[in-house]
Amino acid sequence: MNTYYTILISMAVIAVFVFIALFFLKAGYGYLSDTHWGPQINNKVAWILMESPAFLFALYYTLDFAGSGVDTGNGRTVLLVMIGFFLLHYFQRSFIFPLLMRGKSRMPIAIMLMGMTFNVVNAYLICGWLFREAPAGMYDDSWFYSPQFIIGTLIFFTGMGINLQSDHVIRHLRKPGDTRHYIPKKGFYKWVTSANYFGEFTEWVGYAILTWSPAGLLFAVWTFANLGPRAKSLTEKYEKEFGDEYRKLHKKHIIPFIW
Repeated sequence: MNTYYTILISMAVIAVFVFIALFFLKAGYGYLSDTHWGPQINNKVAWILMESPAFLFALYYTLDFAGSGVDTGNGRTVLLVMIGFFLLHYFQRSFIFPLLMRGKSRMPIAIMLMGMTFNVVNAYLICGWLFREAPAGMYDDSWFYSPQFIIGTLIFFTGMGINLQSDHVIRHLRKPGDTRHYIPKKGFYKWVTSANYFGEFTEWVGYAILTWSPAGLLFAVWTFANLGPRAKSLTEKYEKEFGDEYRKLHKKHIIPFIW
């Protein structure tokens, strides 16, 4: 077994442990912020440092592939479009999302470093699959017309839209200077506590489908393993702060009508 598949399988096993652990360990940032995770830094800086390695690594890998002239047996345009979706997401998360943040929140350095490590490994797995490990001929130009690509792309951009709209709702819950907490109710927040997480999970389910790849599937699994337990913790936090006012909304944690 080569190094790529060893890392892929190892990450799948780790995802299971992370999913279980996060029901007991609350990631202390954002609404769940606390000091138990050690030293903290500015939230905007932390997000840029945490997310940008995925974008920069994937961009470097993509430019290297584009300039190499290596024939993988797959359509170069198809590969560049699919990695382009990945880059689009991480450009927004690395350089736009942090600058739109309001308030003076802080993030533990430990959490930032863990996120950074995952993002680098994940970018390696996604790029490694598309540009090296994918079977020759899998992604020829006809892939653009395959059910996987069409359905997956629709789901991916639907998820991105939900994620962006949900972030907008959160940013505009309170006016500048107001430090109170409010219950988000617009958009998909009508049905779930963490509509932004639902959007992100939907994105990567779409990406797993449109690439039809083990790396894409692993990313979707990791997204849920990380965000699912956190969404449940957020529900509990809202219920503790708002009591019956929140409980009577009957929201699910992350997936509308399901969980």
